[in-house]
Amino acid sequence: MFNKLIALINKYSNDGFTDASEKLNKFISTTGDFIEILLQIGTIPESISHDSTEEKLFSKASDAVLSRAFREIGLKSTVISERADAADVIARSQFHGYSLVADAKAFRLSRTAKNQKDFKVAALSGWRNDSDYAILCSPYFQYPRRQSQIYAQALDNNVCLLSWEHLIFLLEQGIRESEEIDLSVIWGFCEKISHEIVVAEKKKCFFNRFDIGLVNSLGESWKEFDKILKTCKNKIIERGFAEKSYWESERDAVSKLTREQAIEELIRAKKINEKIQQIDTYLGGIRSG
Repeated sequence: MFNKLIALINKYSNDGFTDASEKLNKFISTTGDFIEILLQIGTIPESISHDSTEEKLFSKASDAVLSRAFREIGLKSTVISERADAADVIARSQFHGYSLVADAKAFRLSRTAKNQKDFKVAALSGWRNDSDYAILCSPYFQYPRRQSQIYAQALDNNVCLLSWEHLIFLLEQGIRESEEIDLSVIWGFCEKISHEIVVAEKKKCFFNRFDIGLVNSLGESWKEFDKILKTCKNKIIERGFAEKSYWESERDAVSKLTREQAIEELIRAKKINEKIQQIDTYLGGIRSG
């Protein structure tokens, strides 16, 4: 199903962003094999060009996947489409009255080291407005493993650092919020532990503690969580080989170019002609004025 999603992103890329986003949202909301998409949505395919329409649509698709995941665990959730500088997703509890905003993140496997600006934890806290909780959902193995400013920001602002893998665990275990199950115990984790961590320790990764807290609070088995995490890790490794193959084929194709073809490809890649045209357009406007 994930491959079909990518095919649809490429198919709809010329349909207008809003129309394409709605079509992708409909597909994601109705597809049967949702877990397979959830397993892979945290990794942007290398075949999708950086800063392209397809990349923007992939980001929008990740919002729809996150929103559906919230619905699958018993929340009412929708994707926010009309505002910039806002969270991607909103959700509300049907049983316990709280609301939350959430931001979906995906990264390329070829991406170099990430910093706090890539996660936008502090910004997400500001986007919550009147909502009770703010959640960042990123790939589990893309979070910094030792220390980072994002952990201090999460503790200071009560932002839940969730992962796609955590959501897979909840779905695989059949966890749904009800009158008896209140998932805010997960969303409010940082508020709970922020009073227990000294300032000097705030930047340290607390994922192990969060994992244990999530599993124990739901009365689930750590063995099952570890099993699902290993499944997710194997899927990433599988994707890694596929993404490497893409670049290897690209390298082979480039190595076969003639000198003239290589020059033309470089001019196109650097968008040199477009930049010259833009300067001419600007100067033309000045001359005519």
